[in-house]
Amino acid sequence: MDLYDFNRFNQEERKATVMDLGTFIAARLSCGCRMCLYAMGKFFAEVVYLGEEEDNQIILVRAFKSKFCLEPYLELVDLSGIMM
Repeated sequence: MDLYDFNRFNQEERKATVMDLGTFIAARLSCGCRMCLYAMGKFFAEVVYLGEEEDNQIILVRAFKSKFCLEPYLELVDLSGIMM
């Protein structure tokens, strides 16, 4: 699956695909929402939850390849295990 296939899905299909195939990378808080980043192979998916608790409802699932969209997560990812 590529980014374009994923973006053709509705929000429920995107949510199910991320939960089934995504690899969790990091979570952050922004504007009263919890945002979780997942690796999806050749692209990334961001799942946005209303509120800051883990049991809140998903309000958006979006996908991207842009490095700009990754910037808010960079300080949250520990690369020490792969660096020499």
